[in-house]
Amino acid sequence: MNFKGKVLKVVAKIPKGKVLTYKEVAKLSGFPQAWRVVGNILNKNQNPKIPCHRVIKSNGKIGGYNQGIKKKIALLKKEGLKIERVKISV
Repeated sequence: MNFKGKVLKVVAKIPKGKVLTYKEVAKLSGFPQAWRVVGNILNKNQNPKIPCHRVIKSNGKIGGYNQGIKKKIALLKKEGLKIERVKISV
């Protein structure tokens, strides 16, 4: 399986109400230094079964989302995560 496939497989397993960082996804996909590549892969993903909104920055900030930040925040809030000034508080 290529890196993109590994990334999508990892992200697909993130449960509702939980998040991983881009760095954690990169590490779990076998390339710990490739967190920017993870972001690019997720930005291009159009499969609604892959919960890309559950991936955030290492500093707790929301990060990007191909459907817009407002949509990402709404989805995370709906799943019970606390959002403070575009930052996740767990």
